Amino acid sequence: MQEGRVPRVKNRAPAAIQITAEQLLREAQERQESQFRAPRQRVEDFEELVEYRGRKRKEFEERIRRTRGSIKEWIQYASWEASQNEFARARSVFERALDVDTRSVPLWLTYTETELKSRNVQHARNLFDRAVTLLPRVDQLWYKYVYLEELLQNIAGARQVFERWMAWEPDDKAWQAYIKLETRYNELDRASAIYERWVAVRPEPRVWVKWGKFEEERGKVDKARDVFQTALEFFGDEEEQIDKAQAVFGAFAKMETRLKEYERARVIYKFALERLPRSKSANLYATYTKFEKQHGTRTTLESTVLGKRRIQYEEELSHDGRNYDVWFDYARLEEGAYKQLREEGTTAEEEQAVARVREVYERAVAQVPPGNEKRHWRRYIFLWFDYALFEEIETKDFSRTREIYQTALRLVPHKQFTFAKLWLLYARFEVRQLDLAAARKVLGTAIGTCPKEALFKGYIQLEFDLREFDRVRKLYEKYIAFDPTNSAAWIKYAELETQLADYDRARGIFELGVSQSPLSMPELLWKAYIDFEVEEGERGRARALYERLAAASGHWKVWVAYATFEAEPIQLPRDEREDEDEEGDEGDEEREPKTVEGDLELARQVFQKGYQDLKSKDLKNERVALLQVWKSFEEQRGTADDVARVDGMMPVQGKRRYVDEETGQLVEDYDYIFADDERETNPTSFKFLQMAHAWAAAKKASAAGTASSGPGGGGGGGNVLSRFAAAQAPDDQVSIVEDSRAESDGGGDEPESMDEDTPSVASSQGES
Repeated sequence: MQEGRVPRVKNRAPAAIQITAEQLLREAQERQESQFRAPRQRVEDFEELVEYRGRKRKEFEERIRRTRGSIKEWIQYASWEASQNEFARARSVFERALDVDTRSVPLWLTYTETELKSRNVQHARNLFDRAVTLLPRVDQLWYKYVYLEELLQNIAGARQVFERWMAWEPDDKAWQAYIKLETRYNELDRASAIYERWVAVRPEPRVWVKWGKFEEERGKVDKARDVFQTALEFFGDEEEQIDKAQAVFGAFAKMETRLKEYERARVIYKFALERLPRSKSANLYATYTKFEKQHGTRTTLESTVLGKRRIQYEEELSHDGRNYDVWFDYARLEEGAYKQLREEGTTAEEEQAVARVREVYERAVAQVPPGNEKRHWRRYIFLWFDYALFEEIETKDFSRTREIYQTALRLVPHKQFTFAKLWLLYARFEVRQLDLAAARKVLGTAIGTCPKEALFKGYIQLEFDLREFDRVRKLYEKYIAFDPTNSAAWIKYAELETQLADYDRARGIFELGVSQSPLSMPELLWKAYIDFEVEEGERGRARALYERLAAASGHWKVWVAYATFEAEPIQLPRDEREDEDEEGDEGDEEREPKTVEGDLELARQVFQKGYQDLKSKDLKNERVALLQVWKSFEEQRGTADDVARVDGMMPVQGKRRYVDEETGQLVEDYDYIFADDERETNPTSFKFLQMAHAWAAAKKASAAGTASSGPGGGGGGGNVLSRFAAAQAPDDQVSIVEDSRAESDGGGDEPESMDEDTPSVASSQGES
């Protein structure tokens, strides 16, 4: 194997006996060799003791000679000497070690503990004095030193040590230890003086709070207030300093709450919250809310809740300034607070509330959407609407409202898109201010700058409400010139003229509208035109319109509507109605208007004409739909013969074979087969088919005569001829079939089988 190459494992199959990690650890523990332990040696006499000590000292000296810098070896050496009650030698070893490393804290601690164990208190004091002089930043040495003096009931000495320590300005725990010392011996004035020195060294909020609580606990309430007031004066009125001193405000207010000075506490809370930004005072607001819930009134509690919600909105807006939903909620919050103050009648706070609402709206509308895409502006523009409505309705500041509308109009890029609602709201505002000329100027500018359907509708509605019909007509003319394909505009224009009783003008407008070649939803305009003529009682004009519409579209529904129109009654022409109204009694107001009855024959002719038109266009599905409506019409208004004639025109469903152009395969599909189509395309086979139907009907009639007592005499066989051949058959064959149908009362099985075979004969004849 080459050096440095990983050995290759050939057999990667699992071993037969698996070894767990627990077994490996247990075996490793069992195979460990036992550690060497020196035998215990018993010293019988003084000579052996001297020999033992000499040998140990020699070993220690060898070890410290090899590792002179190891303080651990020195400590072991000195501790062994002390265990042999050789304190002089032990001190010598410690001193030698201190020469090696004077800044070793464990060495000093072991040295002092050794002296204390041997009750050498003065030596220990000297050592602590040396230690804290050399290492004044090691708190552990100071704590040991103070503990020693207090343990010896030398309080003055302990206080002296603390004073030396405080000169070095240690951390807070040292100051607290000094204060606790004075407190244990009931030296509260000294403790208060220590607090004063402490805040002079570290003027932090938590130190002031501790001092204030200390004064409160010892019953010096005035002193505690002085402490908190001094702290607030120290931090000042700057926003950053007040933010830093929130703990002082909170502790001061809680102290006043515990003393049941609720008004003082409320003033402290409000003083801090008014000078702090809302995004930084969440914790203080939470404390204030809790205070108001416990000790406040309904008004103060609502004010606190408002402040808390303000903080939440500010925090959300700090993450996304263009979150317009948050701005809406924020503005509604401030408006609600303003309305509540107005109801309560507090004038001073009401002005502040108005200022807050305006501030929120100004900040909100300053967040202009990026880019010139209308989808980004849809929510934003409603901020301007709400702002303007607030100024108009709540504050009655109409000049400011006008400035808001004008600023919004200047801000929107009208060349890319516009908002008709903005123009209309501005115009209606001017109307409410009785400045009609300004309103018309606004809407005229809108139509000239960025014409839009909603603008025309709004302007027209405004002039209509003012009953300025000449202006309305001019606006409709501009509207139609702007978009001549808009059917709704033509309809509304004509309806206006109808309301003004200028029927000729309305008719002319309809004529102009239907003459437009590209027209959106022309069926609406045609229907409105026809309904207008029907309402006027002009059946001839309406009939001409139906003829034009049928010629233009050719849709089967147009023919159905045309036929229904011919069958339905309509009112008299308007001139005749007005004459009758003048001749009639004035008191007979509930008299039904006279109508002109429809003509069923004309309706049938329209149905027939529509059927022939659809037939010429080879629209089979539309022909079936027309025949179904025609049949329903005859069932309601016609006779049985009329129904039979239409029923005879109904097609049968047969199979059609044709070659698919794409695949080249023979495809079999279902198709409608009309009798008149078969007669025109295959007259020979159609005549044969008629004779077959006549023979089947005659045979069925004879079978019905012989088996009249048989069960179920239905009319199943009678429909064979009526469905296919009767409508187009010669008169003699039809009469034969009708006679046989009249004589027969029911059908049997044989005619039904004939009926099943008949379509195949027709299809085969058609294919031949």
